[in-house]
Amino acid sequence: MDGIVLDGESLTFEQVLAVAYGEPNKPRVSLSEKAKGQVRRSAAAVQTLLERGEIAYGITTGFGAFKDKIISREEVELLQRNILVSHAVGVGKPFDIPTTRAIILIRANTLARGFSGIRLETLELLIEFLNRGVHPIIPEKGSLGASGDLAPLAHMGCVLIGEGEAIFGGEKLLAQDALEKANLKPITLAAKEGLAITNGTTIMTALGLLETAKAKRLADIADVAGCLSLEALNGTVLAFDERLHALRPHPRQMDCAKNLREILRGSEFVRAFDRTNVQDAYTLRCMPQVHGACRDAIAYAEWVVKIELNSVTDNPLIFCDGNCDDIEVISGGNFHGEPLALAFDYLAIALSELGNISERRLMRLTDENSNAHILPAFLTQNGGLNSGFMLVQYTAAALCTENKILSHPASVDTIPSSANVEDHVSMGVTSVLKIRQIAENLEQILALELFAAAQGIDFRREIIGLEKKLGCGTREIYKQIRQKVPFIEKDTYMKNYIEAVREIIAEQ
Repeated sequence: MDGIVLDGESLTFEQVLAVAYGEPNKPRVSLSEKAKGQVRRSAAAVQTLLERGEIAYGITTGFGAFKDKIISREEVELLQRNILVSHAVGVGKPFDIPTTRAIILIRANTLARGFSGIRLETLELLIEFLNRGVHPIIPEKGSLGASGDLAPLAHMGCVLIGEGEAIFGGEKLLAQDALEKANLKPITLAAKEGLAITNGTTIMTALGLLETAKAKRLADIADVAGCLSLEALNGTVLAFDERLHALRPHPRQMDCAKNLREILRGSEFVRAFDRTNVQDAYTLRCMPQVHGACRDAIAYAEWVVKIELNSVTDNPLIFCDGNCDDIEVISGGNFHGEPLALAFDYLAIALSELGNISERRLMRLTDENSNAHILPAFLTQNGGLNSGFMLVQYTAAALCTENKILSHPASVDTIPSSANVEDHVSMGVTSVLKIRQIAENLEQILALELFAAAQGIDFRREIIGLEKKLGCGTREIYKQIRQKVPFIEKDTYMKNYIEAVREIIAEQ
């Protein structure tokens, strides 16, 4: 992408990924002329309200429980500075650069819609952070997911006024120094701007988008890993028959069955109908039903995120006609992260399930009784002296248990805040931070399964012949594994081999 033009209405999933993982100015981000007009009109409306001396939340009043405290016109700029520095109390490790870039882009797009009262010069400075590579240091933890992602967004906003810290040119700097090196100057916030910057679902949206994209990739890998295990275990493709799945027409179940058939097309490692072995265990036979249901959760998360990308999520919102004669300030709750929190809790459960079924396939690869002695115990020769892949399954089991614990929904928890004015919160950022851990564990679980399945394939080759072909979708992953990982003939240090397979997954 050469450039991305923000208008508050048409930001795409793919554009966010391009900016998140791109370099400063590649792609370059700018505002549409329409957005500039909308922003100017909204900022003018705020000034009109001040000139009229009208009472408006967050403009001429305090915040949260201080909503009844009237602020004099002489102090409105100080009020906006104070909201940033007082709210920048996040803790924990900072978000990585891709996440930070996604956060800035999504926030800028929300403000570009022109209902937040921010000035054009303030918004353009925020966009220049992306174009010049000024990345505010934003701690991961501190958001309750309602009244906006206040604490982390305040850390982002502080850099606009020369407070806090930022990364520039790979170096951690005081915000003032980072801006100076980037040839930028801090600003003095005008009325409503501090509130507009901090109030919204931007953090959870950015995190959720990046993790949903990763989830889609891991779901594809799970299909391939499951198929390689099926081939190693002499499984059958009969359970993936199109006619069967048409009778239970969940779309992603049918899609998954079709994908599995394609991955296994041409395989000489699968069995045809066998009167003595008419069906496989659930972990093989039910992949379309399980993987497909997990893809439903991924699709739902993607649907929610795509809506949120072009939504206005701060409070209050400013509605005015072209000449700002008729201005209405409406307080609502678009900052509440419940739609996202529920979707991300659902996604966390789905990714945990992909790990659970993967670990069970791995168990069948290593347990000769479960696989009807198709493969030797723990995928090793001279078992007893060699433990083989025994502990590979242990590690997968440990990761699955961790994922089960992390799958407890965050959205059902709520802690009142701001003297019980903000009395119900979504914990949306917590829900998606859990996904990050679950997805990392799932990537490792799938690596362990692929590592073991490749070992199983080599044992089967000894039985059915070295010339036998894998399916058209498993040949390449097997080839990539064997380029980095040898057949394990005897006990050896395997950690580096597992990491090599994980890197193959990460590169897909």
